Amino acid sequence: MSLGDEPGYGDAPRGEDGGYGGTGQTRTRLPDRAGDVYGGARRGRSSSRGLVTVVGVVVLLIAAIAFANRGGDESASGAGDSDKAKTAPTAATGEQPVQSKVGDIPAGFAHSEPGVQSAAANYAVALGSTGMFKKDSRHGIVDTIYTSVAASKLQGPMDEAYSTSFLNRMGLNADGDAPAGSTFVSRTVPVGTTVSHYSDSDAKVSVWYMGLIGMSGQGSTDPVHSTWKTWTFELQWSGGDWKIVSDSQKDGPAPVPGDDQAATSDEISKAIEEYGGFTYAR
Repeated sequence: MSLGDEPGYGDAPRGEDGGYGGTGQTRTRLPDRAGDVYGGARRGRSSSRGLVTVVGVVVLLIAAIAFANRGGDESASGAGDSDKAKTAPTAATGEQPVQSKVGDIPAGFAHSEPGVQSAAANYAVALGSTGMFKKDSRHGIVDTIYTSVAASKLQGPMDEAYSTSFLNRMGLNADGDAPAGSTFVSRTVPVGTTVSHYSDSDAKVSVWYMGLIGMSGQGSTDPVHSTWKTWTFELQWSGGDWKIVSDSQKDGPAPVPGDDQAATSDEISKAIEEYGGFTYAR
């Protein structure tokens, strides 16, 4: 997650202009159960739940009937379905994940359109990690994934943005550490990528993602919550890999919240410890 998930940070892009922006405010609906800041109360079910279920069943029946009546038209429809699968925005390309990394960040992405999408997705994960809240690891992340020119301009403004007062608002100390007994959570989970420009030398890729951010602990006033955003990267082929020249974020698109029961702080902390992240390949 980025600074943009906290109030007070604008939407200006980051990059070679040296600015560092965020994405505005995120509204959080806190649960009502007393005794745990994360709560566990389930939202009341909509009166339209029954209607939605009936409509869903009807749609499934229509689809089943259509499938059964296809008859001998398999050859014609098969070719069309194959083409659609290859061109679908979220279809797998067959590109292999990278086999190398710099520190904890994947590196050595393919010099191709799938490769630059993989780079953008993995860079979003790195920039949204808890490592960004610690000075040494933040400098390492920025130096690894940005061009040398962009990185040199960003380090100072980022240090100012991740100030002691900002860290305190997040519940962290000046070194970016959480209080004893608490777990600070900051994760970016890419949902999909899209390319608006690609050439052998540069590309523009947007990553739609869900983020998790907050403090898991009994005394937390900022429980771990989700947020949906789109991160757009301008990348350049440099030194045998894709590097970020500049980036910006915007809110959404966000789906309608479900009826999932909010977990307790202990459950969130345990999940964060047990479930690691992924290397994303396109």
